[in-house]
Amino acid sequence: MASAARHGGISRRGLLIGGGAGLGLVVAWAVWPRDYVPTLVAGDRETAFGAFLKIGEDGRVIVAVPVTEHGQGVYTVLPQIVADELGADWRTIGVEPAPPGPFYANPLAARELFGDAIDRIPVPAAAQAGHAMRLTLTGGSSAVRHFEPILRQAGAAARVLLCKAAARSWGVDWQACTTAEGFVVHGEQRMRFAELAALAADEELPDAVALRNDDVARLAGTPVARLDSPAKVDGSANFAGDIRLPGMVFASIRQGPLGDTRLVGHDAKAADNLPGVLKIVANEAWVAGIGSDWWAANRAVEAIRPRFETRGGAPSTDSIEAALLAAIDGPGDRIAKAGDVGAAFRGARVFTAEYHAAIGLHAAIEPTTATATFEDGRLRLWLPTLAPMLARAAAARVLGIGEDQVTVIVMQAGGSFGAGLETLAAEQAALLARELARPVQLSWSRVEDIGRDRPRPAAIARMAGRLDRDGRLSGWLAKIGTPAIGTEMANRLLSRDAATAWSLALPGRGDAVAVSGAVPPYAIPNHAIDHHSADLGFPCGHLRGGIDALSCFFTESFIDELAQVAQTDASYFRIQMLGQNLRLAACLNTVASLGGWQGGVAGSGQGIACHQFRGSSIAVLAEARLEAGQVRVDRLVAAVDCGRIVNPDIVLQQIEGGLVFGMAQAIGASTGLKAGVADARRLADLRLPMLADMPEITVELIRSQADPGGVGEIAIPPVAPAIANAIVAASGIRLRRLPLDPSRP
Repeated sequence: MASAARHGGISRRGLLIGGGAGLGLVVAWAVWPRDYVPTLVAGDRETAFGAFLKIGEDGRVIVAVPVTEHGQGVYTVLPQIVADELGADWRTIGVEPAPPGPFYANPLAARELFGDAIDRIPVPAAAQAGHAMRLTLTGGSSAVRHFEPILRQAGAAARVLLCKAAARSWGVDWQACTTAEGFVVHGEQRMRFAELAALAADEELPDAVALRNDDVARLAGTPVARLDSPAKVDGSANFAGDIRLPGMVFASIRQGPLGDTRLVGHDAKAADNLPGVLKIVANEAWVAGIGSDWWAANRAVEAIRPRFETRGGAPSTDSIEAALLAAIDGPGDRIAKAGDVGAAFRGARVFTAEYHAAIGLHAAIEPTTATATFEDGRLRLWLPTLAPMLARAAAARVLGIGEDQVTVIVMQAGGSFGAGLETLAAEQAALLARELARPVQLSWSRVEDIGRDRPRPAAIARMAGRLDRDGRLSGWLAKIGTPAIGTEMANRLLSRDAATAWSLALPGRGDAVAVSGAVPPYAIPNHAIDHHSADLGFPCGHLRGGIDALSCFFTESFIDELAQVAQTDASYFRIQMLGQNLRLAACLNTVASLGGWQGGVAGSGQGIACHQFRGSSIAVLAEARLEAGQVRVDRLVAAVDCGRIVNPDIVLQQIEGGLVFGMAQAIGASTGLKAGVADARRLADLRLPMLADMPEITVELIRSQADPGGVGEIAIPPVAPAIANAIVAASGIRLRRLPLDPSRP
């Protein structure tokens, strides 16, 4: 038996559930969901402990990670949570992607991405497991927030089973045993996990399991080395574009302009004499060149000059602006309110401002890629996907086969920034694999990646505020025109049957995701947020930072304008309205002290902004100026309270990366449109910050015992308003458009 794969007592007891992650918490065990069976496969000489970890006879502890690694560090942080609770030696920890299964659903990510639309999807009892699997998602800075308590419970359960096995061998009380550095310990007695794993599989869990509350050899809160770094440094890490299969061919694709387009013609013979070109594959939606290498395939689609017809008009920069203005001039839905804004504004002097934001592109370093094989009616896909079960369902649908006939292998992603939620490349690769009857690797060109991106939507905000006689903000109204992005994404990604499509099409009360982050964090007695839904004529999607990157720009820019009217220090103006919001006040005070805040006076070139997002708080101080008609950022300082920290190094990396990403969104990462075609064709056209543009960056992490908050996106929203506010202090010019462009204030 010792050499066989085993499943530990957790799997026989069912999924472990509990109420949180407080130190010393007693975990209650139940058998919900009773019909679910853990799908984690134990290899030879391994023992699986439930759905999340395995222990091998060689001492390795393998953690199944149910979210995609795309640079945010989940392949380290989530195993670190398990290893800490288990009492493992970090040097023995390994990681693998979690297999399909309802255990790995991430309803928190679904809520962040789709909002209330997720509640409108009918789920019959017989389909609950399948629905849960489709919510296997990466997004919304949700990985640690959702999975930390679950993984702590998994580690605690395995620790108890190991202690019971060791105690039985020693003839002692298992509750007198503990674990440390991969050993079960009782006084001077020690046994390795490797020796105990198979025996532990025969033990039973007690009705309650206590989480660790000691401070001995804890891994949580320490900067353990990233597990994914060595392979990325030496180049051995595999991405979807690195897959090589026998007989594989390569594909490059051309799709029409944005809008309702269809392929109406192409000159297939023009590619006949090009070296390496094997075939042209076309349908109504797109045409692909197939080659012995990708360059040959891409030359083919360029040579055949595909022609597309757009029905109903193609979107342009002007049509986007017109659609947003029409929406904001029309009726809206009140998403949030407090007090009586109408009464607060009545007869008072009301200050107003209008802000605009263009579409935001993902511009990830890894272009859209998918590798596929179709053989004997079964499809295999290698994808850098953030939604593997949605990709599986989409690929099955276009081929007309069952989802159980599709296997998705989740690859690490080269950035993604939310683009990996989309399923279009999986559908295209599936159709190509069936058509060609051989393995195919599809890679979009950079032109295609920019032109057919599902960008963050454009938006317009009309802000109104009233100051009382003491210069305090007593009334606030934000009217935001933008697509109903939560409902739109749910329709596109989750609507796979008539009942779901019908439910999502029912009239709602606005889209809270579309105005996420628009409720100010300040104690304004009378405030309201209205969403005015707009149709831009093309699909939009989720971008890192979400709609908060827009709403924070609107809010924090307008707050600065009101502080200027009140002739008050912009930092003090904010702090005096924070009331009991001590975490955000601490961030503001810290960043002002750390950054040498001078009050935002004329000539200082300093601006400040703050935000709360996904359970975290942040304040950012920027130093910026105008140079040769361009925005130059010299310094960014951030103070962050993101709750209890699992790995401080990874948190710091994410905050620093988020600041740079926010800077990119502030000054570029967008494109104009003409007749549905993007003006930008290369990364160089997107005005992304280069190495020479990097500002001095300082980050202070504020100690906190609050539950962990999101860190992958928290730094992005306040950067643009902090820079815009700094430009006012440097030049007196208020820039009210994103990206910030001095030629279009």
